[in-house]
Amino acid sequence: MISTKGRYAIRFMIDLAEQPAGVPVPLDATAARQGISKKYLEIVVKLLVKGDLVKGTSGKGGGYRLLRSPAAYTVGEILELTEGTLASVACLNGDAAPCPRRAVCKTLPMWTKFDAVVHDYFFGITLADLAEGRL
Repeated sequence: MISTKGRYAIRFMIDLAEQPAGVPVPLDATAARQGISKKYLEIVVKLLVKGDLVKGTSGKGGGYRLLRSPAAYTVGEILELTEGTLASVACLNGDAAPCPRRAVCKTLPMWTKFDAVVHDYFFGITLADLAEGRL
């Protein structure tokens, strides 16, 4: 399940994508438009800045802006940054220890295919798709 953090990160990124390119957007303005607590949004934005998805500038006229065009961001990368792995089971998590039952596990092929569907779905949707209502 995608947490509030992941959902808010996507909403924040869509909001930035809908603003004029390259113009810093004040956090309080985005929080008000999106109906998100500014305090909670600050936590989410820290992750996005650390992950090099957005850049913040302080002072008068400051705010946050995208570092790439909206078409260059995928929902998958935003979710992985804010949520961590999207793997459905622990054994498919990228840094998981090898499962001793891997060779005999009857459910592993199912989980592997499911994770591929989820990955392809989220990495196939761009921020531009969402901002422009193309879903």
